[in-house]
Formats: sequence, C-alpha cells, structure tokens
Amino acid sequence: MGQVGVTWVQNEQFVGMDSTKHSIVLSAANEGTGSKPSDLLLIALGACSAVDVVGILNKKRQKFSGLQIKVSGEQDADPPWTFRKIHVEYVVRGKGLSEKAVQQAIELSEDKYCSVAATIRGVAEITSSFQMVEESND
Repeated sequence: MGQVGVTWVQNEQFVGMDSTKHSIVLSAANEGTGSKPSDLLLIALGACSAVDVVGILNKKRQKFSGLQIKVSGEQDADPPWTFRKIHVEYVVRGKGLSEKAVQQAIELSEDKYCSVAATIRGVAEITSSFQMVEESND
C-alpha cells in the first residue's frame, strides 16, 4: 500500500509528498501559491488515463508523437463542492493513426485500467471525447 503525506507550511499553503518522495506545492484557491487540491483530482484522472493510453497505443504499434488531455469538472455549488460531471478531452497527434486503436485505448483506460476513474465513477459521471491530429511528413 502506498502512503502520501501533506505538511502545512504557512497560512493556507502545504507541501504534498507522494509515495515515491516527489513533492508538490498545494494551496487554497485564494492563496495562489500552489495547486488547488480539487484541481489535483482532475489532474490525477488525466495523468492516470494518459499512462494507460500511451502504454496501449505503444502496444498497438501506433505512431503517435503527442498526447494532450484536458479535464474539466462541474462541482456542486455548496460544500463539500462534490464533482458531479467530469469531461476528459484527448488530443492524439501522430502519423497514420487508427481511429479504432485510439478509441479502444481510451475505453480500456476509462473502463478497465485507470484506478482514479474507477474511484471517481461512483460519484461523478465521466464522459470523454477525442480528436486525432495527423502530422505532416515535413
């Protein structure tokens, strides 16, 4: 089991440390010195899926050269501001990409492999879309 930690620095500023001793600065939204914890949840979802999609596309021998993921979330208006809808948008760049392979990679990540998506799915509806950008031979 992995363990992470959070240490208070000052005011509403904190340092988080992951299970492999990497640090990240966190803060309340009005503090402005670090990432908002709720944003980290969305980042974690995007990153979790990114790891899966890259691995699956490599196994499918897709010639991709870029992956960008944008995650947006709708939260309740009142505390605890629970996320209810989250949308994940994938942009995959490459040469001769198979639309089927890209779609399968995303579906496998979302439905089978991504632990963050599996955890969130019980509370928030997760939707996704993707686009492929064909790179020229220049």
